[in-house]
Amino acid sequence: MTEMKIVDPNRLDWEKTDGMIPAIVQHAFTGEILMQGYMTREALEKTIETGHVTFFSRSKGRLWTKGETSGHVLQLRAITTDCDNDSLLIAADPIGPTCHRGCPSCFDEHPALPLAFLAELEQILAGRKSADPESSYTARLYAKGTKRIAQKVGEEGVEVALAAMAKDRNELINESADLLYHLTVLLQNEGLQLADVVNCLKERHK
Repeated sequence: MTEMKIVDPNRLDWEKTDGMIPAIVQHAFTGEILMQGYMTREALEKTIETGHVTFFSRSKGRLWTKGETSGHVLQLRAITTDCDNDSLLIAADPIGPTCHRGCPSCFDEHPALPLAFLAELEQILAGRKSADPESSYTARLYAKGTKRIAQKVGEEGVEVALAAMAKDRNELINESADLLYHLTVLLQNEGLQLADVVNCLKERHK
């Protein structure tokens, strides 16, 4: 995320919520909903101060920082409120699984957003940059450098065009997947992210 947006605690309607505001935590990159908890003013202020998402635990009767024992903290990226100033939406980077069951999300049964996988894939590919070239195709691509990766992007782009011209829908899907994969690798190799491309599209849209 390019901008850290943090809500002013004084803006929130603490009286309306009896001093405890519901807070939904969202993955900062994939948009996946990770968990829901409750925040008092003190919990919100500690979250902002430490950069680790902290709730008020109703069962423990105290402040509780997610991951304080497991180490699976939620690193703060943004906090915003809704139009009524009585609930919070938090963007965070999860360090490890969020749910106590070892799942990435407490809402793991909810259908995943299809495009969110691109963000997940990007993180996986980023992790292969320092991997042994013998361990995966992606690591071997990184080892061969920009010229080879760019060549693959060009080849896959041509394959996409040919599949479209042939009116072969299945081949068009497969070749487009190859193109998106290699383009993501190229961006990562050059120190860029898909978010940089999306931001460019947003600016053009304006």
